[in-house]
Amino acid sequence: MTLQEIPKIKHTTSNNFFLLCGPCAIESEEMAYRIAEKVVTITNKLEIPYIFKGSFKKANRSRIDSFTGIGDEKALEILKKVSEKFDIPTVTDIHEISDATLAAQYVDVLQIPAFLVRQTDLVVAAAKTGKVVNLKKGQFMSPEAMKHAVQKVKDAGNEKVWITDRGTMFGYQDMIVDFRGIPTMREYAPTILDVTHSLQQPNQSAGVTGGRPDMIETIARAGIVNNVDGLFIETHFDPANAKSDGANMLHLDNLEHLLSNLVAIRKTINTL
Repeated sequence: MTLQEIPKIKHTTSNNFFLLCGPCAIESEEMAYRIAEKVVTITNKLEIPYIFKGSFKKANRSRIDSFTGIGDEKALEILKKVSEKFDIPTVTDIHEISDATLAAQYVDVLQIPAFLVRQTDLVVAAAKTGKVVNLKKGQFMSPEAMKHAVQKVKDAGNEKVWITDRGTMFGYQDMIVDFRGIPTMREYAPTILDVTHSLQQPNQSAGVTGGRPDMIETIARAGIVNNVDGLFIETHFDPANAKSDGANMLHLDNLEHLLSNLVAIRKTINTL
C-alpha cells in the first residue's frame, strides 16, 4: 500500500520517513490536543507524514491497579476529535475481537499489540475492517516469523498492512533491537521502528515498567540509517507524571530537535 491511501495524511511526496507519534494512552481531551498540536506543527515544518497515536485503553498492565483508560468510547471520541481538529489520521491498538469494529469507526489505523500478534482471530478481525493494520512484532518472535502475521491480513482480503519492530526480549528485564531484522521484514511489508518501546525495561519488581529514554536518539538514528519506512515514538509534555509508560517516553520539548536530526540523516542517506 501507499501512504496516499490513508485519509488526511500529508507530505507523502517528501521522501521522508513517516511518523506515528503521541501519548501512550489518552488521558484527557486537553492532553491529546496539546500533544497533537505540537507534533503537527513540527511535522508540517519538517514535511514528515504524520499519524497521531494514542491508546484508547491499556489491556496489558503489570498490576491490577495500573491505569487502563478513561473509558473506551470516551477515549475513542477524543481520537476522532483530534483527527477532525488537526486534519490528521489516527492510530490506536486493539486487544479483543470486538475492539476491531468499534475502534474502526473512529481511527484510520488499527494496531495489534506485540503480545497478541499471533492471535489469528484478532488479526483477521482487524483486517476485515478494511483499515490499515499495524502488526507489532512479538518480543518473542523472529523477524522471519512476521511474514505469517502479514499473510493472515492479506488472506483476510486486506493488503494494507505494516510491521512495527518494538524490540526483542534480552533476558528478563531488558529489550534490544536487532537491526538485521529491518531489511528482512521490509520484504514482507513497510516496516516501522518503535523507538520508545524498544527501550523499555519490563518485569521490574515494583510492577512498573522501566526504560532508557536517554537512548532514544541513538536507536532512532540507527533505524533511519537502516532504512526503516517509519518511526513510532511515544511522547508527553510531562513523562514523569504520565499515566502509562512514562519511563521510556520522549519529552515533548525534545521532539523537534530529534526529528530535525533524523530528517537530516534521511536526506543524506537518500543522496547515497
